[in-house]
Amino acid sequence: MFKKLVAIEPVSLVPQAEEELHRYAEEVVLFEDVPADNAEIIRRIKDADAVLVSYTSRIEKEVFEACPNIRYVGMCCSLYSKESANVDIAWAEEHGITVKGIRDYGDRGVVEFVLCELVRFLHGYGRPMWQDMPVEITNLKVGIVGLGVSGGLIADAMQFMGADVSYFSRTRKPEKEAAGFAFKPLHDLLRESDVVFACLNKNVILLHEEEFKALGQHKLLFNTSIGPAFEPQALKAWLDSGDNYFICDTKGAIGDTEGILEGHPHVVCANCSAGRTRQAFGLLSQKVLANIREFLNA
Repeated sequence: MFKKLVAIEPVSLVPQAEEELHRYAEEVVLFEDVPADNAEIIRRIKDADAVLVSYTSRIEKEVFEACPNIRYVGMCCSLYSKESANVDIAWAEEHGITVKGIRDYGDRGVVEFVLCELVRFLHGYGRPMWQDMPVEITNLKVGIVGLGVSGGLIADAMQFMGADVSYFSRTRKPEKEAAGFAFKPLHDLLRESDVVFACLNKNVILLHEEEFKALGQHKLLFNTSIGPAFEPQALKAWLDSGDNYFICDTKGAIGDTEGILEGHPHVVCANCSAGRTRQAFGLLSQKVLANIREFLNA
């Protein structure tokens, strides 16, 4: 059991999960706002030996050094790699601190979002109609860039609706190819697809000027990644050059640090994370608690 567990910010646990935390720590403190800086994070952690963090704050070397009692950090958000994490995992591991994250808890909401927006474009439901008359997903040429969990779910949904689905991934997926998804080199996939879904890990940028040239005109590009999968300037040039549209759920997926894409007439952003659903919070909570139990039972 932990002596003190602190959630330094809102971590999206369901109420039952918050109650269960008391089974694993003598004292539990849950903060309800995002800390402004490292000094505030340090103040909140103090002498805690367990910390929970979401994606809105960072736990850096400075924090670890100021809070020497920490022995466990639970990331209540996606952990794809040490390099992209908002926790200094390398430093933590060097000093015997365990960091555990989660993955694959909000993917179904993302699938529903892209299906919703795609249908709106294909039929003209509150969006510019993609063709001169409504069309179905049936026989639509769909390309998936990155066939992980979310990309795989999108591919399955598109295939179920009758689309012709192909994919590009840095590693081939024989089981997906056996299920009818054709592997294509990236430029071929971009050139031959009507609609492309970028489903990449955080900080993976695959779409540059040459890729947008291959993508060509009269296309729909969706980004379901946490961050941008493209160079913003290259995306803007592509959007400025023709009748293309870019669709995503959050501003983070635009990656518009220079203010060149927000408000662009061919950018559709819901400004709401598609993965943040009641079901996703329930699954997130289950995985966060399972990580804590695994650590304490080790």
